[in-house]
Amino acid sequence: MDSKLRAWWSHRQGLDGSLADLSAKEVLNLTGWSRSVGGASPYLALFARAGLRRAAVDAELAAMAIHELPSARGCTYVVPADDYALALLVGQNFSAKTELSTAHKLGVTDAEIAKLKAAILKALQAEPLDPEALRTKVGNAARSLGPEGAKKGLTTTLPLALGKLQSEGEIRRVPTNGRIDQQRYLYARWNVIPAGTFTDLARHYYQWIGTAALSEFQWFSGLGVKAAKLATDPLKLVRLQGDLLALPEDRAAFEKFHIPKNPHYVLTGILDNISHLRRATQSLIAPEDAGRDLVRDGGLSDFPHHAILDRGRLIGLWHFDPESNAIAWNSFVKKDRALEEAVARTEAFVREDLGDARTFSLDSPKSRIPALTALRKAAGGKG
Repeated sequence: MDSKLRAWWSHRQGLDGSLADLSAKEVLNLTGWSRSVGGASPYLALFARAGLRRAAVDAELAAMAIHELPSARGCTYVVPADDYALALLVGQNFSAKTELSTAHKLGVTDAEIAKLKAAILKALQAEPLDPEALRTKVGNAARSLGPEGAKKGLTTTLPLALGKLQSEGEIRRVPTNGRIDQQRYLYARWNVIPAGTFTDLARHYYQWIGTAALSEFQWFSGLGVKAAKLATDPLKLVRLQGDLLALPEDRAAFEKFHIPKNPHYVLTGILDNISHLRRATQSLIAPEDAGRDLVRDGGLSDFPHHAILDRGRLIGLWHFDPESNAIAWNSFVKKDRALEEAVARTEAFVREDLGDARTFSLDSPKSRIPALTALRKAAGGKG
């Protein structure tokens, strides 16, 4: 992939400084739903694009301007309020589908799940409840699935019913401490009716990323080949380069686009949308960097660590080390003052606002030691 494409993706993703001072809701509307797996990526994405601190993001979360909910492929994303109905709709065919199939094999009936759902809604009428309080309130409506269920990752029927109610917009999860990067929740009543079409999702997708292959939209949406084509046909997508497609109005915009002359360094999370939407990190790696140990995998789909970018090019990798309270990083390009200042800004943000920058919920300082070691080795023991 050439440098113009990388810079174009960066521009469309707002990683060029063009979204400074926008709200979290506005940033997510423009650059896409942010994948949340109990890690710091959503906070890092909003800081990289608009300089948003955690207090401002959490305030929008509390005001329901943004919210984490099951959406594309049934996976959780942080979504702007304008897209709640669409996000729920495109996730419905995936949310709890595997768990429901497993439950049926364990003797759970649809009537049993319907009864449990009704009991949950009744229990939540007065106030939000955590899972333990809900389990007490619903009583015998929920049951254990025994050792066989435990083997298959489904210990009781309660999570299954909760998942279905979330995907239907009947309930929502509320972070107990108001943070996106923690996974402790209360459940509360909600009333959002899933609505929209996969064509709406496809239009969003191409507006967010600027250009992508149809197979990349297919992955993001979770659709089959035929369904993905049906969803995108009304958009009249045009070929931009190779197998990359774009909205008709974006071809002329791409042709007029010029790569910014000056570097613009940003530090993003491991699941940032510039790579995650397409799962094509390799396209952000310059040919001269392809042989580096940390990015040698030719099929690289996600960033191997948190990323450092310059006009769409992956130019370094990083992690936060809670022991030293600092970022460990390496760079594929010569370090200059602007790059060091970008690292220092993000380091201060993580230290002061987040406390850590986990990649996902099970990430910990101990599990991160091999990654920190690899980064420091690549950086010659520095950073």
